[in-house]
Amino acid sequence: MEPVSRRAAMLGAMGVAGAALVGCSTEAPAAGNSPQTSTTPAESASATPTATVDTTPRWPLTGKVLKNAADAQHIAVAVKVPDNQGEHPQLGIDKADIVYVELDGYPASVGQSGTRLVPIYHSQFAEVVNPVRSIRPVDIPMLSPITAIIGSTGGYPWVLRYTKLFSEYIVSSKQYMSTKGTGSYGILSNRVRTLNGRTYYDRAVACYPKVLAKQTKKFQSGPQQMYFPWASSDEEVSTAVSGKTASFVSVPWKKGNTYPMSYTWSEKSGRYLRSVPWGKHVMADGTRISCDNVLVIKAKQVFGKIYPSGRIDANYGGHSEPIHDIIDTKGTFYYANGGKYVKGTWSKGKVNEVFQFTLDDGSPLKMAPGQTFVELPNTSAKITIKS
Repeated sequence: MEPVSRRAAMLGAMGVAGAALVGCSTEAPAAGNSPQTSTTPAESASATPTATVDTTPRWPLTGKVLKNAADAQHIAVAVKVPDNQGEHPQLGIDKADIVYVELDGYPASVGQSGTRLVPIYHSQFAEVVNPVRSIRPVDIPMLSPITAIIGSTGGYPWVLRYTKLFSEYIVSSKQYMSTKGTGSYGILSNRVRTLNGRTYYDRAVACYPKVLAKQTKKFQSGPQQMYFPWASSDEEVSTAVSGKTASFVSVPWKKGNTYPMSYTWSEKSGRYLRSVPWGKHVMADGTRISCDNVLVIKAKQVFGKIYPSGRIDANYGGHSEPIHDIIDTKGTFYYANGGKYVKGTWSKGKVNEVFQFTLDDGSPLKMAPGQTFVELPNTSAKITIKS
């Protein structure tokens, strides 16, 4: 029997009433946008019958050439990292293959909270990642296609029950408290804080990805598919073929298109330099965060409680979790690389299926190999791109 894995798992029986509650945004799909269960280097090659098929072994999360296939035969590790100003600076973000940016604890329309990061490690591991916080529902459809283990401090009981429905695709049970004595996590004493006579460890928990990876025997052959549609050559990258200038990309996360995460193209480094609302995104060791690719996936944000049956209680009065609607649906995306950008329609099927991307001209997206930041703003967010 197939696990509860389609949109019902995230939206359940929300129906018309739920849609009215969160608002509705309809975007027409681009031509030729047919879902696939996986993306391989062969499938990512040019659509023309005479094109040369790329059979080069690649790292599935970066698209970079893989010299020894055995090097990729280990589990990918994701870690939940808070991203609000008081939780900076961070450690280990620069080593991730992919970094997702998602809502922290409240919907953007409320404007009370910021973002949370999910760095994913496979081609290399950070020695330590800090701070570490709790799981969010959207982590399941994001990470299931990767078959990863996720490091966290736990989560609300209903969220943890939800994650267990998908243990076929993701290991979410190896949390801070459940791995005591293994060395998977630790406390950084310089980040322990005292407020009104009370000691807080929320900014002090650290994760050690290499050690956490050893806490399960599952998925040790590594991700089974290419996570993004990697180009086989520089000339094939979509931004090189038809991109418009993008020296600056801004993604707002709060109501009124405020609280922007931004990326500035650097000719010197050949990468996008990331900034947060209060300034440059700089880690504890002084490293400026940068990336090769910026991918903006606009998705509807739902705010309510999901029950194991799939039903959502939109009137849940406690601290429920934000839900990014990315299962069995579609929306608009922007992709920037090399100082240029393209735009199109994304789609995603089951919880364990990868995203599919189709440009506005109907051709498939081809991404440049490298490190990628993925922003998941609301459908109403105004993305600013300057030349």
